[in-house]
Amino acid sequence: MSDDRPWWRDAVIYQVYPRSFNDTDGDGIGDIPGIVEKLDYFQELGVDALWLSPVYDSPNVDNGYDVSDYRAIMTEFGTIDDWEDLIDGLHERGMRLVMDMVLNHTSTEHEWFQRARRGEDDYQDYYFWRESDGESPPNNWEAVWGGSAWEYDETAAASYLHLFHERQADLNWDNPTVREEIFDIVDWWLEKGVDGFRLDSINLISKPEGLSDTDEGEDPNGISVVANGPRVEEHLRALCERVHAYDDVVTIGETPDLTVDKARSYVGSETDSLSMVLNFEHVEVDRAEGGLRWEMREWELPELKSVIERWQTGLADDEWQGLYFNNHDQPRAVSRFGDDGEYRRESAKVIATLLLTLRGTPFVYQGEEIGMTNPRCDDLDGIRDVATRRTLAHAIERGEVSSFEDVKEDINRRTRDNARTPVQWTDGEHAGFTDGEPWLGVNDDYETVNVADAQADPDSVWHYYRDLIDIRNECSLLVNGEFELLAPDYESLFAFLRSDGDERALVALNFDEEATAIDVPESVLEGEFEALIGNYADETVPAVDEALRPYEARVYEQR
Repeated sequence: MSDDRPWWRDAVIYQVYPRSFNDTDGDGIGDIPGIVEKLDYFQELGVDALWLSPVYDSPNVDNGYDVSDYRAIMTEFGTIDDWEDLIDGLHERGMRLVMDMVLNHTSTEHEWFQRARRGEDDYQDYYFWRESDGESPPNNWEAVWGGSAWEYDETAAASYLHLFHERQADLNWDNPTVREEIFDIVDWWLEKGVDGFRLDSINLISKPEGLSDTDEGEDPNGISVVANGPRVEEHLRALCERVHAYDDVVTIGETPDLTVDKARSYVGSETDSLSMVLNFEHVEVDRAEGGLRWEMREWELPELKSVIERWQTGLADDEWQGLYFNNHDQPRAVSRFGDDGEYRRESAKVIATLLLTLRGTPFVYQGEEIGMTNPRCDDLDGIRDVATRRTLAHAIERGEVSSFEDVKEDINRRTRDNARTPVQWTDGEHAGFTDGEPWLGVNDDYETVNVADAQADPDSVWHYYRDLIDIRNECSLLVNGEFELLAPDYESLFAFLRSDGDERALVALNFDEEATAIDVPESVLEGEFEALIGNYADETVPAVDEALRPYEARVYEQR
């Protein structure tokens, strides 16, 4: 790692969703001691930092993304002493901790909201309240998961704005007192030694002035209406100025509904704002236009390549992005972009190769490193994801579908539960996740897909991730080099160059179960290429002019 570059530019960050990671007390819910227990695991994999999904006190309407106390740890997860053990253990091993910070909204059980609804003057403007009769909402905005974005509160005799669940009330960032409260919270955690924040839905914090109805023909969905609002850049600069007053910290902005051009106003040395953004365009290539939350369409590789190229080439050297194909909100990538049957191992490695050879900071989500797949659920009672359940309920209410059975297949492909099944540590009961009854059912394939077996098999997905991370650490070209897409229209071949001066690396990926040639311009293949890695169990990686086998990945460095 270069001494004059921030650590996060060269890092690989591992996301922990604590509820599903590792349970040590037998209640079926992952906990912070369970993360501490696996610190050597992270180090062995080779990651540089953990992104910890919310562990703050919460009523758990949205699994912790509805915070009721930002300075307390949810008792299900442990104590502040357990958290101290976690950060100390990471720092002792040379790793860092990034906390997930939810600042667009709070739980309606938060003290601020409770005081606001009781009419205390100092708290009235912490949220967005409008006079209402409880029958007609103040405007036509819709919540992300369906229904009105307004909820009537009988105690307040008024309605409040919530872009997500009605128990997640949106904060009024235009109120300077609210901003100062938020800055005090981030100060509190920074004083405890955290190395940065992943900022949830952070480009939604500035609402349009007047909160008016959308115009006819415009999408009334809350994200479409609110994203990248009028004062968002101002608010982000103020927040990041406070955070970056501490040395060596990172700010990672989750930014839905973001274009490359808009991203340039959030990142880079000219903005004094975010360290990097997490965009959504590449994980929406299979989403049906204007459909329900889970409605999907067949994705096409040329479209995915086009999106990735746009983001790889559209940001300047000092403008940075996070890279991901899996997280707690997305289906498992191997089931989505690969083949979770015959070619599960190979296609998981193809996705890993793409992730770890692009320009940006890669994020690895728990279980991704062993090729975990989407589970199967044939009963609505087995679905725990509040977003899926709420969207379905509203769709039934509006007559868009009649029952779960009508959309079961789509839901199985899209529900957030896909990412949230417990990590599969062993082939034992409950996959070694817990001695109790897991809060969410374990995927049925745990007997063949688990960490213990993967670590024992040198050709496993786990070992491939570790090898790729090692190669990325040793080959600065893969971190800093420019990106050039090759063969953009090919339907199964994803090939690109990374270059830095005279140095070049060629990445060739086959996203199909049929063989495909590395059909790129002859000038690209001039010179000698040394194989850095391949995803088949060969003694030597095939030469660059040999066809790619089903879901084969190869990385070459030109000598």
